[in-house]
Amino acid sequence: MSADSGEASALQGTTRPHVLLSVAMSVDGYIDDASAERLRLSDAADFDRVDQVRADSDAILIGAETLRRDNPRLLVDSADRRAARIAAGKPEFPLKITVTASGELDPALRFWHHGGDKLVYTTDAGAKRLADSLSGLAEVVSLGTELDFGVLLDDLGRRGIARLMVEGGTRIHTAFLAADLADELHLAVAPLLVGDPAAPRFLDAASFPGAPHRRMTLADVAKIGDIAVLRYLPKPADQDIRFMQRAIELARLCPPSETAFSVGAVIVADGVEIATGYSRETDAKVHAEESALDKLDANDPRLARATIYTTLEPCSQRGTATRLPCTDRILRAGIPRVVLAWREPTTFVTNCVGVEKLRQHGVEVVELAELAAAAMAMNRHLDLT
Repeated sequence: MSADSGEASALQGTTRPHVLLSVAMSVDGYIDDASAERLRLSDAADFDRVDQVRADSDAILIGAETLRRDNPRLLVDSADRRAARIAAGKPEFPLKITVTASGELDPALRFWHHGGDKLVYTTDAGAKRLADSLSGLAEVVSLGTELDFGVLLDDLGRRGIARLMVEGGTRIHTAFLAADLADELHLAVAPLLVGDPAAPRFLDAASFPGAPHRRMTLADVAKIGDIAVLRYLPKPADQDIRFMQRAIELARLCPPSETAFSVGAVIVADGVEIATGYSRETDAKVHAEESALDKLDANDPRLARATIYTTLEPCSQRGTATRLPCTDRILRAGIPRVVLAWREPTTFVTNCVGVEKLRQHGVEVVELAELAAAAMAMNRHLDLT
Protein backbone atom coordinates (compact mmCIF):
# COMPACT_ATOMS: atom_id res chain seq x y z
CA MET A 1 0.00 0.00 0.00
CA SER A 2 1.29 3.44 -0.84
CA ALA A 3 1.49 6.35 1.58
CA ASP A 4 -0.95 8.21 -0.67
CA SER A 5 -3.64 5.55 -0.18
CA GLY A 6 -3.13 5.68 3.58
CA GLU A 7 -3.52 9.47 3.57
CA ALA A 8 -6.66 9.15 1.45
CA SER A 9 -8.14 6.76 3.99
CA ALA A 10 -7.52 9.23 6.78
CA LEU A 11 -9.12 12.03 4.79
CA GLN A 12 -12.16 9.88 4.12
CA GLY A 13 -12.55 9.19 7.84
CA THR A 14 -12.06 5.42 7.55
CA THR A 15 -10.86 3.82 10.77
CA ARG A 16 -8.94 0.69 9.91
CA PRO A 17 -9.06 -2.23 12.34
CA HIS A 18 -6.25 -3.10 14.71
CA VAL A 19 -4.38 -5.89 12.89
CA LEU A 20 -2.99 -8.75 14.98
CA LEU A 21 -0.88 -11.41 13.24
CA SER A 22 -0.91 -14.79 14.97
CA VAL A 23 1.46 -17.60 14.05
CA ALA A 24 3.03 -20.71 15.53
CA MET A 25 6.41 -21.77 14.17
CA SER A 26 9.27 -24.14 14.87
CA VAL A 27 12.55 -22.91 16.30
CA ASP A 28 13.93 -22.86 12.75
CA GLY A 29 11.06 -20.76 11.41
CA TYR A 30 8.70 -23.29 9.79
CA ILE A 31 4.90 -23.20 10.22
CA ASP A 32 4.38 -26.77 8.93
CA ASP A 33 6.31 -29.67 7.45
CA ALA A 34 6.02 -30.98 3.91
CA SER A 35 3.92 -34.03 4.74
CA ALA A 36 0.24 -34.45 3.88
CA GLU A 37 -0.73 -34.32 7.55
CA ARG A 38 -0.71 -30.96 9.32
CA LEU A 39 2.15 -30.53 11.83
CA ARG A 40 0.75 -29.58 15.24
CA LEU A 41 3.17 -27.01 16.59
CA SER A 42 1.06 -25.77 19.52
CA ASP A 43 0.02 -27.76 22.57
CA ALA A 44 -3.40 -27.73 24.24
CA ALA A 45 -2.59 -24.72 26.40
CA ASP A 46 -1.48 -22.65 23.43
CA PHE A 47 -4.53 -23.65 21.37
CA ASP A 48 -6.64 -22.35 24.26
CA ARG A 49 -4.71 -19.06 24.19
CA VAL A 50 -5.42 -18.73 20.46
CA ASP A 51 -9.09 -19.48 21.11
CA GLN A 52 -9.19 -16.52 23.51
CA VAL A 53 -7.58 -14.24 20.95
CA ARG A 54 -10.18 -15.35 18.40
CA ALA A 55 -12.97 -14.64 20.87
CA ASP A 56 -11.59 -11.14 21.44
CA SER A 57 -11.53 -10.40 17.69
CA ASP A 58 -14.25 -9.00 15.43
CA ALA A 59 -12.93 -10.89 12.42
CA ILE A 60 -10.43 -13.65 11.60
CA LEU A 61 -8.58 -13.73 8.28
CA ILE A 62 -6.82 -16.67 6.65
CA GLY A 63 -5.24 -17.04 3.22
CA ALA A 64 -6.71 -19.28 0.55
CA GLU A 65 -3.59 -21.46 0.38
CA THR A 66 -3.81 -22.25 4.10
CA LEU A 67 -7.56 -22.79 3.74
CA ARG A 68 -7.00 -25.36 0.99
CA ARG A 69 -4.11 -27.09 2.78
CA ASP A 70 -5.49 -27.30 6.33
CA ASN A 71 -9.27 -27.17 5.72
CA PRO A 72 -9.94 -25.48 9.10
CA ARG A 73 -13.32 -24.51 10.53
CA LEU A 74 -11.75 -21.39 12.13
CA LEU A 75 -14.11 -21.15 15.10
CA VAL A 76 -14.15 -20.03 18.71
CA ASP A 77 -14.28 -23.47 20.36
CA SER A 78 -15.11 -22.46 23.94
CA ALA A 79 -18.86 -22.33 24.61
CA ASP A 80 -18.22 -19.95 27.50
CA ARG A 81 -16.35 -17.54 25.26
CA ARG A 82 -19.08 -17.67 22.63
CA ALA A 83 -21.66 -16.98 25.32
CA ALA A 84 -19.60 -14.01 26.53
CA ARG A 85 -19.58 -12.61 23.01
CA ILE A 86 -23.35 -12.87 22.77
CA ALA A 87 -23.76 -11.26 26.21
CA ALA A 88 -21.62 -8.36 24.97
CA GLY A 89 -23.91 -7.83 21.98
CA LYS A 90 -21.55 -9.44 19.47
CA PRO A 91 -22.23 -12.29 17.02
CA GLU A 92 -21.51 -15.74 18.44
CA PHE A 93 -18.57 -16.11 16.06
CA PRO A 94 -16.23 -13.50 14.58
CA LEU A 95 -16.60 -12.73 10.89
CA LYS A 96 -14.51 -15.26 8.93
CA ILE A 97 -12.48 -13.89 6.00
CA THR A 98 -10.33 -15.44 3.33
CA VAL A 99 -8.29 -13.82 0.57
CA THR A 100 -7.69 -15.28 -2.88
CA ALA A 101 -6.35 -13.78 -6.09
CA SER A 102 -7.38 -16.67 -8.32
CA GLY A 103 -10.80 -17.47 -6.87
CA GLU A 104 -9.89 -21.17 -6.65
CA LEU A 105 -11.95 -22.12 -3.58
CA ASP A 106 -13.85 -25.36 -3.09
CA PRO A 107 -17.37 -24.77 -1.73
CA ALA A 108 -17.09 -28.11 0.12
CA LEU A 109 -14.41 -26.77 2.50
CA ARG A 110 -15.43 -26.83 6.17
CA PHE A 111 -14.76 -23.08 6.44
CA TRP A 112 -18.08 -22.30 4.67
CA HIS A 113 -20.27 -24.65 6.69
CA HIS A 114 -19.44 -23.74 10.28
CA GLY A 115 -19.69 -20.54 12.32
CA GLY A 116 -21.26 -17.25 11.32
CA ASP A 117 -20.79 -14.87 8.41
CA LYS A 118 -18.08 -15.37 5.80
CA LEU A 119 -16.40 -12.86 3.52
CA VAL A 120 -14.06 -13.41 0.56
CA TYR A 121 -11.75 -10.71 -0.78
CA THR A 122 -10.53 -11.37 -4.29
CA THR A 123 -9.71 -9.78 -7.65
CA ASP A 124 -12.07 -8.95 -10.50
CA ALA A 125 -11.12 -12.23 -12.17
CA GLY A 126 -11.55 -14.18 -8.94
CA ALA A 127 -14.96 -12.64 -8.30
CA LYS A 128 -16.23 -13.86 -11.66
CA ARG A 129 -15.03 -17.35 -10.85
CA LEU A 130 -16.67 -17.36 -7.40
CA ALA A 131 -19.96 -15.72 -8.31
CA ASP A 132 -21.87 -18.99 -8.59
CA SER A 133 -19.83 -21.47 -6.52
CA LEU A 134 -20.10 -19.54 -3.25
CA SER A 135 -23.62 -18.21 -3.71
CA GLY A 136 -25.38 -18.44 -0.35
CA LEU A 137 -22.17 -19.37 1.45
CA ALA A 138 -20.19 -16.12 1.56
CA GLU A 139 -20.12 -12.50 0.44
CA VAL A 140 -17.56 -11.97 -2.32
CA VAL A 141 -15.83 -8.58 -2.63
CA SER A 142 -13.44 -7.63 -5.43
CA LEU A 143 -10.47 -5.41 -4.57
CA GLY A 144 -9.83 -4.64 -8.25
CA THR A 145 -7.35 -6.08 -10.70
CA GLU A 146 -4.93 -6.98 -7.86
CA LEU A 147 -5.15 -7.65 -4.14
CA ASP A 148 -4.68 -4.46 -2.14
CA PHE A 149 -4.58 -5.08 1.60
CA GLY A 150 -4.90 -1.39 2.41
CA VAL A 151 -8.20 -1.28 0.51
CA LEU A 152 -9.22 -4.48 2.30
CA LEU A 153 -8.67 -2.85 5.69
CA ASP A 154 -10.56 0.26 4.59
CA ASP A 155 -13.54 -1.90 3.68
CA LEU A 156 -13.42 -3.73 7.01
CA GLY A 157 -13.28 -0.38 8.80
CA ARG A 158 -16.44 0.71 7.04
CA ARG A 159 -18.05 -2.54 8.18
CA GLY A 160 -17.30 -1.70 11.81
CA ILE A 161 -14.51 -4.25 12.29
CA ALA A 162 -12.28 -2.86 15.04
CA ARG A 163 -10.00 -5.85 15.67
CA LEU A 164 -8.75 -8.21 12.96
CA MET A 165 -6.87 -11.43 13.74
CA VAL A 166 -4.75 -12.75 10.86
CA GLU A 167 -3.85 -16.46 11.07
CA GLY A 168 -1.77 -16.77 7.92
CA GLY A 169 -0.34 -18.28 5.97
CA THR A 170 3.05 -17.30 4.68
CA ARG A 171 1.96 -15.03 1.82
CA ILE A 172 -0.65 -13.26 3.92
CA HIS A 173 1.66 -12.56 6.86
CA THR A 174 4.35 -11.40 4.45
CA ALA A 175 1.93 -9.06 2.69
CA PHE A 176 0.73 -7.40 5.90
CA LEU A 177 4.25 -6.89 7.25
CA ALA A 178 5.70 -5.72 3.94
CA ALA A 179 2.93 -3.12 3.61
CA ASP A 180 3.44 -2.01 7.24
CA LEU A 181 -0.18 -2.87 8.06
CA ALA A 182 0.35 -5.05 11.16
CA ASP A 183 -0.11 -3.48 14.60
CA GLU A 184 0.70 -6.54 16.69
CA LEU A 185 2.42 -9.90 16.22
CA HIS A 186 1.90 -12.98 18.41
CA LEU A 187 4.73 -15.39 17.66
CA ALA A 188 4.44 -18.80 19.33
CA VAL A 189 7.75 -20.70 19.12
CA ALA A 190 7.50 -24.48 19.48
CA PRO A 191 10.49 -26.55 20.64
CA LEU A 192 10.73 -28.38 17.32
CA LEU A 193 13.06 -28.39 14.34
CA VAL A 194 11.67 -29.08 10.86
CA GLY A 195 14.64 -28.49 8.56
CA ASP A 196 12.80 -29.30 5.32
CA PRO A 197 13.38 -26.67 2.60
CA ALA A 198 10.12 -27.76 0.94
CA ALA A 199 8.07 -26.90 4.03
CA PRO A 200 6.35 -23.50 4.42
CA ARG A 201 8.05 -20.85 6.51
CA PHE A 202 6.55 -18.00 8.54
CA LEU A 203 7.58 -15.36 5.98
CA ASP A 204 8.74 -15.13 2.40
CA ALA A 205 11.57 -12.84 1.35
CA ALA A 206 10.22 -9.30 0.92
CA SER A 207 11.10 -5.64 1.18
CA PHE A 208 10.07 -4.91 4.75
CA PRO A 209 9.94 -1.28 5.96
CA GLY A 210 13.20 -0.28 7.60
CA ALA A 211 14.71 -3.77 7.29
CA PRO A 212 17.13 -4.92 8.50
CA HIS A 213 17.65 -2.17 11.08
CA ARG A 214 14.13 -1.25 12.18
CA ARG A 215 13.54 -3.09 15.44
CA MET A 216 10.13 -4.18 16.66
CA THR A 217 9.11 -3.49 20.25
CA LEU A 218 9.00 -6.65 22.38
CA ALA A 219 5.89 -5.99 24.46
CA ASP A 220 5.57 -9.31 26.30
CA VAL A 221 7.03 -12.80 26.70
CA ALA A 222 5.03 -15.72 28.10
CA LYS A 223 5.68 -19.41 28.68
CA ILE A 224 2.62 -21.51 27.88
CA GLY A 225 3.29 -25.20 28.32
CA ASP A 226 6.48 -25.79 26.34
CA ILE A 227 5.70 -22.88 23.97
CA ALA A 228 7.35 -19.44 24.15
CA VAL A 229 4.87 -16.75 23.08
CA LEU A 230 6.45 -13.46 22.02
CA ARG A 231 4.26 -10.39 21.56
CA TYR A 232 5.80 -7.80 19.25
CA LEU A 233 4.65 -4.37 18.12
CA PRO A 234 5.97 -4.16 14.53
CA LYS A 235 5.47 -0.44 13.99
CA PRO A 236 7.93 2.00 15.57
CA ALA A 237 5.20 4.46 16.59
CA ASP A 238 5.32 3.60 20.29
CA GLN A 239 9.11 3.88 20.31
CA ASP A 240 8.95 7.16 18.39
CA ILE A 241 6.58 8.68 20.94
CA ARG A 242 8.69 7.46 23.86
CA PHE A 243 11.93 8.93 22.52
CA MET A 244 10.25 12.18 21.45
CA GLN A 245 8.92 12.58 24.98
CA ARG A 246 12.51 12.11 26.15
CA ALA A 247 13.59 14.89 23.75
CA ILE A 248 10.87 17.18 25.13
CA GLU A 249 12.16 16.57 28.65
CA LEU A 250 15.64 17.53 27.48
CA ALA A 251 14.24 20.76 26.03
CA ARG A 252 13.20 21.72 29.57
CA LEU A 253 16.91 21.91 30.45
CA CYS A 254 17.64 24.64 27.90
CA PRO A 255 18.79 27.98 29.35
CA PRO A 256 16.05 30.47 28.36
CA SER A 257 16.68 32.75 25.41
CA GLU A 258 14.70 35.55 23.76
CA THR A 259 16.39 34.93 20.41
CA ALA A 260 16.35 31.14 20.05
CA PHE A 261 14.09 28.15 20.63
CA SER A 262 14.45 25.55 23.35
CA VAL A 263 15.01 22.22 21.62
CA GLY A 264 15.88 18.71 22.79
CA ALA A 265 17.41 15.91 20.70
CA VAL A 266 18.02 12.18 21.17
CA ILE A 267 19.97 9.85 18.88
CA VAL A 268 18.83 6.21 18.99
CA ALA A 269 20.35 3.12 17.35
CA ASP A 270 19.01 -0.43 17.63
CA GLY A 271 16.35 0.81 20.05
CA VAL A 272 18.93 2.25 22.44
CA GLU A 273 19.70 5.90 23.23
CA ILE A 274 23.31 6.62 22.25
CA ALA A 275 23.52 10.42 22.59
CA THR A 276 21.44 13.41 23.70
CA GLY A 277 21.66 17.16 23.42
CA TYR A 278 19.71 20.34 24.00
CA SER A 279 19.94 23.95 22.90
CA ARG A 280 22.69 26.01 24.56
CA GLU A 281 23.92 22.94 26.42
CA THR A 282 27.64 23.68 25.96
CA ASP A 283 27.63 27.28 24.70
CA ALA A 284 25.15 30.01 23.85
CA LYS A 285 24.96 29.08 20.15
CA VAL A 286 24.96 25.28 20.11
CA HIS A 287 21.83 23.58 18.74
CA ALA A 288 20.32 20.41 20.20
CA GLU A 289 21.16 18.12 17.25
CA GLU A 290 24.65 19.62 17.06
CA SER A 291 25.22 18.99 20.75
CA ALA A 292 24.10 15.37 20.49
CA LEU A 293 26.22 14.66 17.41
CA ASP A 294 29.29 16.24 19.04
CA LYS A 295 29.19 13.47 21.66
CA LEU A 296 29.70 10.73 19.06
CA ASP A 297 32.65 9.83 16.87
CA ALA A 298 31.95 10.87 13.29
CA ASN A 299 32.80 7.32 12.17
CA ASP A 300 30.55 5.58 14.70
CA PRO A 301 28.96 2.73 12.65
CA ARG A 302 25.71 3.03 14.63
CA LEU A 303 24.96 6.34 12.92
CA ALA A 304 24.22 4.52 9.66
CA ARG A 305 21.20 2.83 11.30
CA ALA A 306 20.22 5.56 13.75
CA THR A 307 17.20 7.79 14.23
CA ILE A 308 17.58 11.32 15.55
CA TYR A 309 14.60 12.68 17.49
CA THR A 310 14.35 16.45 17.69
CA THR A 311 11.55 18.58 19.05
CA LEU A 312 11.99 21.15 16.26
CA GLU A 313 12.75 20.85 12.54
CA PRO A 314 16.54 20.76 12.03
CA CYS A 315 17.85 24.12 10.84
CA SER A 316 18.85 24.58 7.20
CA GLN A 317 20.82 27.82 7.78
CA ARG A 318 22.89 29.34 10.61
CA GLY A 319 23.56 32.91 11.62
CA THR A 320 27.29 32.28 11.61
CA ALA A 321 29.44 30.80 8.87
CA THR A 322 31.55 28.88 11.39
CA ARG A 323 28.73 26.46 12.28
CA LEU A 324 27.24 23.94 9.89
CA PRO A 325 23.41 23.80 9.75
CA CYS A 326 22.00 20.81 11.62
CA THR A 327 20.42 19.44 8.44
CA ASP A 328 23.87 19.26 6.85
CA ARG A 329 25.37 17.71 9.96
CA ILE A 330 22.71 14.98 9.94
CA LEU A 331 23.40 14.28 6.26
CA ARG A 332 27.16 14.23 6.85
CA ALA A 333 26.68 11.75 9.72
CA GLY A 334 24.70 9.44 7.43
CA ILE A 335 21.69 9.20 9.76
CA PRO A 336 18.86 7.66 7.68
CA ARG A 337 15.84 8.71 9.77
CA VAL A 338 14.70 11.91 11.49
CA VAL A 339 11.64 12.28 13.74
CA LEU A 340 10.46 15.78 14.68
CA ALA A 341 7.55 17.29 16.59
CA TRP A 342 7.00 20.64 14.84
CA ARG A 343 8.23 22.65 11.87
CA GLU A 344 10.26 25.79 12.46
CA PRO A 345 8.05 28.92 12.20
CA THR A 346 9.20 32.24 10.75
CA THR A 347 10.01 33.69 14.17
CA PHE A 348 13.77 33.69 13.59
CA VAL A 349 14.16 32.19 10.10
CA THR A 350 12.17 33.29 7.07
CA ASN A 351 12.30 29.99 5.20
CA CYS A 352 13.55 26.84 6.93
CA VAL A 353 13.75 23.95 4.46
CA GLY A 354 15.27 21.32 6.73
CA VAL A 355 12.58 18.71 6.10
CA GLU A 356 12.64 19.24 2.36
CA LYS A 357 16.42 19.01 2.15
CA LEU A 358 16.56 15.83 4.22
CA ARG A 359 13.92 14.15 2.09
CA GLN A 360 15.65 15.22 -1.11
CA HIS A 361 18.70 13.30 0.09
CA GLY A 362 16.73 10.14 0.86
CA VAL A 363 16.35 10.59 4.62
CA GLU A 364 13.06 9.32 6.08
CA VAL A 365 11.38 12.18 7.96
CA VAL A 366 8.49 11.52 10.37
CA GLU A 367 6.46 14.33 11.92
CA LEU A 368 4.72 13.58 15.23
CA ALA A 369 2.03 16.24 15.07
CA GLU A 370 0.38 14.84 18.21
CA LEU A 371 3.38 16.00 20.27
CA ALA A 372 3.83 19.38 18.59
CA ALA A 373 1.96 21.29 21.31
CA ALA A 374 4.06 19.71 24.07
CA ALA A 375 7.27 20.59 22.22
CA MET A 376 6.15 24.15 21.52
CA ALA A 377 5.26 24.61 25.20
CA MET A 378 8.98 24.71 25.98
CA ASN A 379 8.97 28.13 24.28
CA ARG A 380 6.08 29.86 26.04
CA HIS A 381 8.30 32.86 26.71
CA LEU A 382 8.46 33.52 22.94
CA ASP A 383 5.81 34.98 20.66
CA LEU A 384 5.05 32.17 18.18
CA THR A 385 2.04 33.81 16.54
